[in-house]
Amino acid sequence: MIATRTLRRPRVLIVGCGDVGLRALPLLHSRAASPRVIALTHHAERAAELRAAGALPIAGDLDAKRSLRRLAGIAPQVLHLAPPQREGDTDRRTRALLAALRAPRRSVARGAQAAVARHRAWRASTFIVPDASFGATSGAMPYRFVYASTTGVYGDCGGALIDETRPARPDNERARRRVSAEQQLRRVGARSGWRVSIVRIPGIYAENRLPLARIERAMPALIERDDVYTNHIHADDLAAILVRALGRGRPQRVVNASDDTDLRMADYFDRVADAYGLPRVPRITREEAEVRLEAVTLSFMRESRRLSNARMKRELGYKLRHPTVDDFLRSRAGTTRR
Repeated sequence: MIATRTLRRPRVLIVGCGDVGLRALPLLHSRAASPRVIALTHHAERAAELRAAGALPIAGDLDAKRSLRRLAGIAPQVLHLAPPQREGDTDRRTRALLAALRAPRRSVARGAQAAVARHRAWRASTFIVPDASFGATSGAMPYRFVYASTTGVYGDCGGALIDETRPARPDNERARRRVSAEQQLRRVGARSGWRVSIVRIPGIYAENRLPLARIERAMPALIERDDVYTNHIHADDLAAILVRALGRGRPQRVVNASDDTDLRMADYFDRVADAYGLPRVPRITREEAEVRLEAVTLSFMRESRRLSNARMKRELGYKLRHPTVDDFLRSRAGTTRR
């Protein structure tokens, strides 16, 4: 009876179960019908961590299509949190994931033996790979699919306040790959009837995700006239928004997962520095930054926008635990001083 109930529990597949995915796990388990959560990973050493957090690890690599064969029909709900590969304009990882999820169940059966052989070393350790019976249904099953995208797809908006109706105009390869993933998912959703929710995410922060190292290195920020607006979301709020989208997200809908913070980039660094008793970073002109800073850092300094989160609050009914960066830093007062 217990085994039967376990098998009948709803299943959720997390692809890319890093920091935010781990924060989502207890929220998933607290739902009325506590699901069995399966986490795709290609790092054998993470198996124990995932299992301890309440997930069942399954071996697979988004860059190795054959390793994904067991995913067809494995779960009717998917949280896709994995980033694209690091080069190109097309997200090949999302393409491989969708192909695996939509594959007929029989192809999984033919490839199961080979997949097990490829991961023999993992089986010999504590790593568990679910057997083929886990995906007993067809890969065409109706999915609830949530994709963690980025607000970088909007490109530079000149500091304007924008919402989800703003067209995507990515300015760099990294953002173009995200647009590629969104388009792939929307097409599949329209053709297959999947309920696809796209959550666009700005800068994620948390106690372990603050720019302290950058501040300690005194990496400069832009002077006020050249500075850009940035947007933020606490990792705990983001995890909750993603789980909420899994249950309440509208089909083929985009939602900005942003808090209420309205800050320029240098002001954000100053707030964090003050909270942690660190010297504020120096400020330089944009012309100086083009000479002194790396290309990746500069790419974030070329995009300025402020995000409306009205749709997130209205459609997902989510109330932010940390409405602004300042609220979070005030809540840490007395514990952040060094």
